[in-house]
Amino acid sequence: MAIVDLILRPGTADDAAECGRICYEAFAGIAEEHAFPPDVPSPDVGVALIEGALTHPGFYSVVAELDGRIVGSNFLDERSTVVGVGPVTVDPAVQNAGVGRRLMRDVMERAGERGAPGIRLLQSGYHNRSFSLYVSLGFAHRATVACVQGPPLRRAMPGYAVREATDADLGACNDVCRQVHGVDRGGEVADALKQGTARVVERAGRVTGYATDLAFFAHAVGETTPDVQALIAAAPRFGGPGVLVPVSDSVLLRWCLSSGLKVVQLLSLMTIGLYHRPDGAYLPSILY
Repeated sequence: MAIVDLILRPGTADDAAECGRICYEAFAGIAEEHAFPPDVPSPDVGVALIEGALTHPGFYSVVAELDGRIVGSNFLDERSTVVGVGPVTVDPAVQNAGVGRRLMRDVMERAGERGAPGIRLLQSGYHNRSFSLYVSLGFAHRATVACVQGPPLRRAMPGYAVREATDADLGACNDVCRQVHGVDRGGEVADALKQGTARVVERAGRVTGYATDLAFFAHAVGETTPDVQALIAAAPRFGGPGVLVPVSDSVLLRWCLSSGLKVVQLLSLMTIGLYHRPDGAYLPSILY
């Protein structure tokens, strides 16, 4: 069916319950269809996730309505120069009718209006329809990423000191990110510092890597693979479905597997616009 009467509007905090329900049902339905565990494990988690994005000043939100009821939503993480898409979710009752495409075009237009040099997202490898949608919208596949999960390693690596980050580390973290990615993600690091989840790794008294957390919605950057290994090794847990490890970093992925972590699923990192091939080690977040 064609969606001709779809209305798109900015999201508000009052939309959290319905958009959160749709977020859970959409992800759970697609995951179950392909025999994978859902990225959003319960309706409560879906509501909390959407509420966080709706109320954060660094996120742009758009809600889709049809015949007076909410049928989907999408978000754009604008905390840094390069923007990240998601989560984009559509009510299972109206999937495959063009709602997702409209929601994607809206955030892409928003990124263009802001002059964002690049847009990024991660896409579940088992969901062929969304992969096809993003390719048709102009996104290019850049990397395959493995989501890995398991018991925390709780060990230190000799020569690599991991500690809680402080506000004074923000500049050094941004320097490492620019060195590896060509751009920084300072807005996300600042949020992680406020939340107390940010960690840095030091070699010879110098910050050589950081993690906003070791979790699905967090990212990490290191000058070398051992810098990121040290951050993973020291993590008290791996939040959400797990951490995201680029498959191209075979040393890091093999180390994760030999340390008892297991691959949950594969994802595609996709981009439009500015993309600097990473010169170092990194773990993307589910947003990018």
